[in-house]
Amino acid sequence: MKKQIKLINNSNNPDPKYSTKGSSGMDIRAFLQEDVVMKNNVCIIPTGLFVEIPKGYEIQIRSRSGLAAKQGLFVLNSPGTIDSDYRGEIKVILYYALNQGSAVIKSGDRIAQMVLSKVDTIEWQEAFDLNETKRDTGGLGSTGIK
Repeated sequence: MKKQIKLINNSNNPDPKYSTKGSSGMDIRAFLQEDVVMKNNVCIIPTGLFVEIPKGYEIQIRSRSGLAAKQGLFVLNSPGTIDSDYRGEIKVILYYALNQGSAVIKSGDRIAQMVLSKVDTIEWQEAFDLNETKRDTGGLGSTGIK
């Protein structure tokens, strides 16, 4: 199902688009005045994009798998959330994870993906106990490796 979303693109980059018919995320690009060199650091990368998301939806900002696997760059707070009432520029928090070398980001580089997601809100139901499960209170690593 397609949703119409208002977009202002203040960059000279193409509008976000799906790379294939089966893609769930649209590639978004850096909008920079000068190249950014990343070396063991975090950078907030502007995109020049502004959107008006319908109430009941959000846009999630996610890492591009190839960028993470090949260059060690990923979205630090993945998925980042763009709320329906936010009207500012979409920016991407990128992290360079490799211990050696560096990565260079140029204006126009595809840096992340955006995915439109439906948002259900919570209405709390006060309770005094919860249903038991096989896992119950077993926390981190409690189900093993294999």
